[in-house]
Amino acid sequence: MINLYYHMGCTNHGCEAIVRSTNKILGGNLNVYTSDIDSDQKYKLNEIVNLKEDVVQNSNFNSINRLFAKFYAKFKKSDILFTKYRHLDFFNNINKNDIYLSVGGDDYCYAGKDILWHYNKLIHNKGGKTVLFGCSFEPSDINEDTIPDIQTYDLIISRETESYNALKAVNPNTLLFPDPAFQLDKADVALPEGFVENNTIGINVSPLILNCESTNGSTMKNYEEVIKYILKETDLKIALLPHVVEPNSDDREALKILFDLFKDSGRVLMIPDCNCMQLKTIISKCRFLITARTHASIAGYSTCVPTIVVGYSVKARGIAKDIFGTDNNYVIPVQKLKNDEDLTNAFIWLLKNENNIKEHLASFIPAYCNKVLEVKEKVMELYNK
Repeated sequence: MINLYYHMGCTNHGCEAIVRSTNKILGGNLNVYTSDIDSDQKYKLNEIVNLKEDVVQNSNFNSINRLFAKFYAKFKKSDILFTKYRHLDFFNNINKNDIYLSVGGDDYCYAGKDILWHYNKLIHNKGGKTVLFGCSFEPSDINEDTIPDIQTYDLIISRETESYNALKAVNPNTLLFPDPAFQLDKADVALPEGFVENNTIGINVSPLILNCESTNGSTMKNYEEVIKYILKETDLKIALLPHVVEPNSDDREALKILFDLFKDSGRVLMIPDCNCMQLKTIISKCRFLITARTHASIAGYSTCVPTIVVGYSVKARGIAKDIFGTDNNYVIPVQKLKNDEDLTNAFIWLLKNENNIKEHLASFIPAYCNKVLEVKEKVMELYNK
């Protein structure tokens, strides 16, 4: 059996996209361990996978277990036992020789990555096989603290070359394939009133990049200026696209600020929340895309929409380099937004190079998207090892 773990729920539609496309690539019938089963049911993930709680509200994780785990963590300087008890249902159901995929593509780029090490160790202790799936990994984060964990994965699938090169040097069982979401299907959705197909620019901004900026307020100012330019110099409609709507990281909060600034123009509309397949359909009907969220950019790339990513990490620049041979002009690091017109200048470049970009994507993307289908064979080979 193949099990996907560390799924955080579908309010992050990037997480939803990874699970849906992974299920498609691997042939279905997957167990998905989730920390937010309510959101997964809301977006009907339960219709295609076997959802299992992973299990913050576990009845077995009672006050005695909690106190014991915390006591152990404090005095033994290890919180692996705390992780085990917090997710007891998951660890009690690990089967020898089953395959366990960590579906958090860039979880090692954030705080709390020690929990992934705990999962990896505890799964191996019971004879399971682990796969770090569709991942990005900052090369600078490969150090004496993370190398022992990286080396124990039975298979690593990196989604871009920069991470692949760094991980391959540590774990020889590392392969390079595109992000699974390049295989995400589209779904029917009614275009919002005011959306003009092939003459609308999709715009996404996230709280995450606002926290990464080096100059306070520079990101939102750049978004304001690029919208002003679009309204003044083009006839494009502007669709504000939320791709994550989870608490504490809800794109709609920043997008609402932009909407209120420009709603009187009559050319700016807010896309309502919908699932990742419907969002991909809407993005596919845009003429351009400016996005902070990686899986919104993947929806744009995979449907041949010229795209700018306001990025903050290896995943944005790595994916762009693999598609275009460079991240210059395609990725604008949020940390380097110094002048108010930086994003506007990037959009002007995109506008001037629109036809060349579309031609490149049209010739490159089909084979690139299909490459990820070969992952199934590589994962299945683990059963014979």
